[in-house]
Amino acid sequence: MGEEQLLAEVRRGAVRRITVVGEEVLRRRCRPVTDADFGTPELARLIDDMFATNHVAHGAAIAANQVDVDLQLFVWDMEDDWGVRHTGHIANPVLDEEPPASRRLVEEREGCLSVPGPYKSLARADHAVVRGRDKDGAPVVVEGRGYFARCLQHETDHLHGRLFIDRLAKRERRDALREMEDLKAEVLARRAAVAERLGKA
Repeated sequence: MGEEQLLAEVRRGAVRRITVVGEEVLRRRCRPVTDADFGTPELARLIDDMFATNHVAHGAAIAANQVDVDLQLFVWDMEDDWGVRHTGHIANPVLDEEPPASRRLVEEREGCLSVPGPYKSLARADHAVVRGRDKDGAPVVVEGRGYFARCLQHETDHLHGRLFIDRLAKRERRDALREMEDLKAEVLARRAAVAERLGKA
């Protein structure tokens, strides 16, 4: 998104370090957001920081464990396949199970902020519904198609300790990790430059 379209959350938020594959926090099931967490300034601040971090990294979405926080929470700010902008957050997300007969898989290239650099083709359902809570604890239902559906599935995977590369064949996974090592420094430098331009370095 252009800087003239910055969300209020991005303007308020601080940029946090993005965790990278190999860090333990990315590999465990995150703890649920509890009643004691909902409605707190700390949770609101975390959400702002996640939006800011996602923006600086040119991401579509980011999960809490990608900023080194063990919570079932993710945020998104992205355009779908039809140019419609979607923004929001969800805590304790649960994906609806789609009946196999009505489930349509689409193969598209996918990347991850915690695997900086590579993009690989991966089949995902073309439609997804996720249910959870907002930062105040109110029920939330989010439905997506195409790229937005892919995003909802990808981020929910994160909160179960799963990365997109885990869904690849062994050789593809090896290739992705090798590409990451080649591209990581360039990607991180780009993120740092954006953060500096926004006064968030």
